[in-house]
Amino acid sequence: MDNAGISKEHWKIMFISGVGFFTDAYDLFVIGVVMALLKPMWHVGKVEEGLVESTALLAAAIGALLFGRVADMVGRKRIYGVEVLVLAAGAIACAFSPNIWWLIGFRFILGIGIGGDYPVSATIMSEYAGKAHRGMLVTLVFAMQAAGLIVGPLFAAALLSTHLSHDTIWRILVSFGALPALAVYGARRHLKESPRFLKAAGHEEDDSGKLKKSEHFDKKTHSVSFWDGFHRLIDSRMVLFRLVGASAAWLLMDFAYYGNTVSSPLVLSALGSDHTILQKTLTQLGIFVVFAAPGYAVAALTMDRLGRKTIQGLGFGMMAVTFGLLTLIPSVEKLMYPFLIIYGFSYFFTEFGPNATTFVYPSEIFPVKVRTTGHGIAAAMGKIGGFVGVFTFPFFMQWHGLPAAEGAAAIVSVLGLAVTVFLLPETKGKSLEELSEEPSTPMEKAAA
Repeated sequence: MDNAGISKEHWKIMFISGVGFFTDAYDLFVIGVVMALLKPMWHVGKVEEGLVESTALLAAAIGALLFGRVADMVGRKRIYGVEVLVLAAGAIACAFSPNIWWLIGFRFILGIGIGGDYPVSATIMSEYAGKAHRGMLVTLVFAMQAAGLIVGPLFAAALLSTHLSHDTIWRILVSFGALPALAVYGARRHLKESPRFLKAAGHEEDDSGKLKKSEHFDKKTHSVSFWDGFHRLIDSRMVLFRLVGASAAWLLMDFAYYGNTVSSPLVLSALGSDHTILQKTLTQLGIFVVFAAPGYAVAALTMDRLGRKTIQGLGFGMMAVTFGLLTLIPSVEKLMYPFLIIYGFSYFFTEFGPNATTFVYPSEIFPVKVRTTGHGIAAAMGKIGGFVGVFTFPFFMQWHGLPAAEGAAAIVSVLGLAVTVFLLPETKGKSLEELSEEPSTPMEKAAA
């Protein structure tokens, strides 16, 4: 498997795994438009607005922890597909919300499904991929976000240009995310179990897809206790360093990324209050097409050449520069084209940077028995960072405008660069088994 090229099976797994991230990104963008429509209709206050846009992220942290641990206990395949059903149920329920508090509650359900997709999809792709192409394939799973970031504003713009009422439009927008999730449910349920999991767990899979204990099964070695996985992650100082590094980097990245993206209509309103929701939506679409989508593509193409550490460090550094410029240039929001170019480059280096690598890293740096558990913890910390970013960005904007919001994003980007340099190893070209056994950073070697 380590020396294998890319087959049709790899592309199939990449696509059905990536659809969840299409939905994640679609929902990430669309909720900003939805809130712009709902605020005047339902007289939504700042607290309620912050909760609507951030509750799904907090729930995603719970979903990532829960599904991540269960996938290490019972297998990737046996839990795969359940998360998209939860996601779809939440999306459909949101469309029938009678008021803001019901919407907040249903977005919590949606978030559980979104969070559950992170550790399982990443690990399945990582464990099937050869070491020469693993970074690209796992990145492509995540890069399906690019399609969601483009389809979201396109669909929203199309609906906003019709004569439909705003009440109908927002309900269509939130329910649409259920369709791609339901479309891949069957394919996910019929995937074969990861051979790496089978070997580590001492199990075999029969032709019907059922798991049974092999002759190498050892109950002491292959514990399925819920808390056992968390203990294994902290028992090894090398693994603990990696867990802290991956979790901290993801938390810091999502604070800046989700804060900027979910609040993009608010950020773009700095350009002028006379712009309509449709104009702001089309402006955001242009930024995604010109800057964000190419960033995902470059990340996928270079992940196995430049390496995860180089790309993540470069990305955090350039994010700090772009956010810093938006903070320090006086009245930059009044300079339309310089503002849009700088804001756009912040997206390019987020995608060609830590937004991709923080997803790839946890699928590689943990031992197979705790791989989805470790990924789930890192993803959960990322979503908590996203929750804080989304909840606080409107207050930053109200407090001291754009400089306050982008200044906070610049500071956390500098911290992310420091975490990358000191706590995370380079993983390109190494097998998952090598990475599980060898200390790679100076701190890990000292701990060993």
